[in-house]
Amino acid sequence: MKHLNLGAFTSHRGSNLQAIIDSCKDGRLNASMNVVISNNSGSQALQRAKNEGIPAYHLSNRLYPLNADLDRAIIAVLHKHNVELIVLAGYMKELGRDLLEEYKGSIINIHPSLLPRHGGKGMYGIKVHEAVLQSGDKKTGATVHLVKGEYDSGRILSQREIAVRDTDTVESLAARVLEIEHELYVATLAQISRGEILL
Repeated sequence: MKHLNLGAFTSHRGSNLQAIIDSCKDGRLNASMNVVISNNSGSQALQRAKNEGIPAYHLSNRLYPLNADLDRAIIAVLHKHNVELIVLAGYMKELGRDLLEEYKGSIINIHPSLLPRHGGKGMYGIKVHEAVLQSGDKKTGATVHLVKGEYDSGRILSQREIAVRDTDTVESLAARVLEIEHELYVATLAQISRGEILL
């Protein structure tokens, strides 16, 4: 079983981040969260990291206006903290070319639908759940996938589905999908650690 040295990118609440941190702490996951990076200096995720004693960095275009400079700064932090696998957990910025090349095959993301349904540019958060309800889909769920250049286009690693209820609102659907996101992300990382999923 391989120990995973993780780095997380997140922009807001960081609830998936917390689920992963908790699973590292209680032994469900043979991994460590080595660093957390956010493009939002006020994100709850950075506070979560600090509360857990995990190095936390705000790195954004506010500090590095040129994307190439931002990429170099991010890569330097990842190398400093020995990150081997990047987990995107609600990260709302497109990854730069240099970062994608440096960590090719070692970046994963979770998306709140059953890809390829309701993925692509502009499809994130509540917009995904609105699209699911508007489409009349009978099921939805979450998808963990490899990250490459185009949004939500990388190889699907795992999925978990739930039924869409007639009574669902955008808010109720979002809450139920988020619950399975937490479970699916941890389970998928455990499968990667055990060699059951190859990146």
